[in-house]
Amino acid sequence: MQNTRRIAIIGAGIAGLSMAVFATQQGFDVEVFEKRSEISQIGAGVTLWPNAMYVLDKMKLTKAISEIGVQPCSVQQMNQQGQVLSKLDLSQLSQQCGYPSISILRKDLMLCLYEQVMQLNILCHFNTPIDSQDITKLASQFDLVVGADGRMHSQVRAAIFQPPIEPIYQGFINLIGTSPTPASVKNNPIQEFRENGVRFGIVQATADSCYWAAAWACDINNNYTTKQCLNEAQCRFKHWPKAINTILHTANMHSCNHIFVHDLEPLPYWHQNNVVLIGDAAHASLPTSGQGASQALEDVWHLTNLLNQHEAIPDTLSHFYQTRINKTTTAQTIGRHLAKQFFSDIPQQPVKMDPKKLRMLWMQGLTSPNMLS
Repeated sequence: MQNTRRIAIIGAGIAGLSMAVFATQQGFDVEVFEKRSEISQIGAGVTLWPNAMYVLDKMKLTKAISEIGVQPCSVQQMNQQGQVLSKLDLSQLSQQCGYPSISILRKDLMLCLYEQVMQLNILCHFNTPIDSQDITKLASQFDLVVGADGRMHSQVRAAIFQPPIEPIYQGFINLIGTSPTPASVKNNPIQEFRENGVRFGIVQATADSCYWAAAWACDINNNYTTKQCLNEAQCRFKHWPKAINTILHTANMHSCNHIFVHDLEPLPYWHQNNVVLIGDAAHASLPTSGQGASQALEDVWHLTNLLNQHEAIPDTLSHFYQTRINKTTTAQTIGRHLAKQFFSDIPQQPVKMDPKKLRMLWMQGLTSPNMLS
């Protein structure tokens, strides 16, 4: 991309801030535009799998992230009685991939990224909602406009696609939050309980706190409050293991949120002229994929490296899409497949978790000799 130095990023979430940091580290002149008045604290936690940690290592953030978060020891799939049905040793996965997995509160990850933004003197315009006219203006002022403005109401996606492509409801609700870690949750496992179309996940995120998600199939109810959702979860999981009940009754209410979960169909392209989508705005997947943040970080790494190859804008953005579409579509497909299995009445079978196969899937494309490191 010839003389492409100035980048406008719309959205200051994980994808937007990461893009701002890495692109600035690579010598680009970046500005961020965010509709909120400050960095978002919304969201409970994130597990950064080895592919995400690969990118964060290139951003020189491995040490900071590892000091804030927790390295989980395993993933345990369990039934309603708390019986372990299958287990993945994450130390084996780390050895296979060359990078660890780190679980972290979302607010801590956001603050870590924003601290880097401030240290790099990246200009952030808060209280700046962006509409289609603004996008046109930014596209004339900057060499590249990056839409990192989320799955649900992406103004950049709406500007690229006419009629706008809307997210699709996938039939279940997620109640998320943080709580003190129950004494029974030891040695930092990721625990996933599933039975009879209901799911509960627990992830240690700091020395003394965890984030969690309760999920079940339902119709959308726009009058439903988070408090009502928490009350329903307490009833639904009343006869499940003690740790779940402890978490639900000690939840930090300010951290809780209920989400009627949507995703996107794979898009036929992610760009128009010098405007491009990344992260959930481009390829939102279900939380059952476990890859939302990781795929956003991969976008950042690939796009920035391709920009450094100084190709013309159409070629760069087309190359970016072709590089990423298969892997992001796989994450979307896996998320839907698992959700269909989890939120049905069919007997639950543990998901097969093989470290070698996970390495092949997650690390694919990250060590290509054609890419800069």
